[in-house]
Amino acid sequence: MDEFADDTPVEKRLGDALRDAGATVATAESCTGGLIGSLLTDVSGSSDYFDRGFVTYSYDAKMEHLGVSRETLDEHGAVSEPVSRQMARGARDVAGTTWGVATTGIAGPTGGTEEKPVGTVFVAVAYAGEWGSGDSYSTVERYEFDGTRREIKARIARRALEDALSELE
Repeated sequence: MDEFADDTPVEKRLGDALRDAGATVATAESCTGGLIGSLLTDVSGSSDYFDRGFVTYSYDAKMEHLGVSRETLDEHGAVSEPVSRQMARGARDVAGTTWGVATTGIAGPTGGTEEKPVGTVFVAVAYAGEWGSGDSYSTVERYEFDGTRREIKARIARRALEDALSELE
């Protein structure tokens, strides 16, 4: 994972931004299998802002723990913009955090299609505004990464942290 190292790792920069904002985060991970939560907890003091992580690999887990609808999974499949959005919102709302971050994708080496090749991922970030403010929102980005399964998972996890940091700033 040192190939991603810079002066200050993204997990530390995100943690500092969350702490400075008095904000909290929860994660909902499918293809990354808990790696985002692991990166966040690599930072000393992360209990100040990291609430919990959901690893929802199956359709049933996405429905049961995050409230992703059966219809959305049926219509779009797990690796899709609507599912990632519902995952991020679900993590945020179930945990009662300021932010939710979600990943769903195809880490490979199998499972890809022409429409969604190996390395395809949807990263969603959801924000909880004050009640009645209308400020709550969510964003989703689609990415495609190359590499081995482990490399793809690492790239996705770090990209998710970068996306969350971008939203915070």
